[in-house]
Amino acid sequence: MKKADIVIIGGGAAGMSAAVSAYKNGTKDILILERSESLGGVLHQCIHNGFGLHRFGEDLTGVEFARKYEDMVEELGIPYMLRTFVIDLSPERVITAVSPEEGLIKIQARAVILAMGCRERSRNALLIPGTRGAGILTAGTAQRYLNIDGYLPGKKIVILGSGDIGLIMARQFVMEGASVEAVVEILPYSSGLPRNMKQCIEDFDIPVYYNSTVSQIFGRERVSSVVISEVDERRKPIPEKSFEVECDTLLISAGLLPETELAEQAGIELSPSTKGAVVTEDNQTSVPGIFSCGNVLHVHDMVDFVSEEGKRTGLYASDFVRKGEPTKASSDMIEVVRGNGVGGTVPHRISRGLSGEVTLMFRPTARYSDSRIVIRDGETVLQSRKCVALTPGEMCSVSIDAGSVRTAGSEITVEIREAAE
Repeated sequence: MKKADIVIIGGGAAGMSAAVSAYKNGTKDILILERSESLGGVLHQCIHNGFGLHRFGEDLTGVEFARKYEDMVEELGIPYMLRTFVIDLSPERVITAVSPEEGLIKIQARAVILAMGCRERSRNALLIPGTRGAGILTAGTAQRYLNIDGYLPGKKIVILGSGDIGLIMARQFVMEGASVEAVVEILPYSSGLPRNMKQCIEDFDIPVYYNSTVSQIFGRERVSSVVISEVDERRKPIPEKSFEVECDTLLISAGLLPETELAEQAGIELSPSTKGAVVTEDNQTSVPGIFSCGNVLHVHDMVDFVSEEGKRTGLYASDFVRKGEPTKASSDMIEVVRGNGVGGTVPHRISRGLSGEVTLMFRPTARYSDSRIVIRDGETVLQSRKCVALTPGEMCSVSIDAGSVRTAGSEITVEIREAAE
């Protein structure tokens, strides 16, 4: 059995940032496990810019952003294994993996950082009725086909969902000479970043149908058309408010889900709101010595924030290895409760008796204007910040003074209120 102080599962932005941070904090015995053929993860298929403005002060493509971290890993000499697929993780931090070069391997780690990222919701997850011809694929798959494999997967496109990858692909399809017939969103607003709606959809005059869904798919060998239907208050299609659109490709961009299979194997508690692991302020999960960061913890809107979270988690894991921190009892935890308008917070719990700032991150559940983010301990307001506009497409981040939380409190609440309240 191999041994390592820190094993990082996933070599994308979060994993590489965590490795570099832990190494610079004094932990040299680090191993990154990555299932792809190179470090960088999904960033290698992101040829558009908009990356790195917060982290590096530069406007980079995803490829360039990944290269900066790959160079750091190489310069520090941090070991990594590519084409290595982790198949099991035990609560004792024993990792079982397979690779073409090593075969079946086991690694005992003193600390593990989960950084596997997320996956897209597929057609099967959405239960769309109709035929199953070619031409139905997720936005990320289409992005790989076009930017990595070098071929256009369709000529007449309908996009279901307004996630950021789908919006970016809409623009790229038009620039490649294809026609985007429609973007169909079941919500009354876009689930992507406002800038992507402006730059990728509005600037290219692509039709958008809100409060709508694809209710039927036609085409035996390949998609030939889809039916777009308005939905009622229960989000069920309204037959009399439907129309058919010819297309040869249905692109699904209906949200992302954290890759939680390994967390489940290790018995880690999962959050029903964020869908990732439940963590404390140091991004440690309910299993001591196993940490989580990036999109496997909660789906971010910007890779800059993914790398920043990875950086912090690398420090936490390195400190854990050095200090051997004791297990925290549940009585030592303060629950972070989501109130009105809050989709789910990270961290989910805060250790009692902390000093200094703790940053809470969350997504709003709807659009809000002229509102206020309020964090309260019972009726005592710990933080109140006015916001001109809030949208589910953008992550919110608010810091509190952990020392201001009263000792007897068992929970604090994060909520969105009208500005006048």
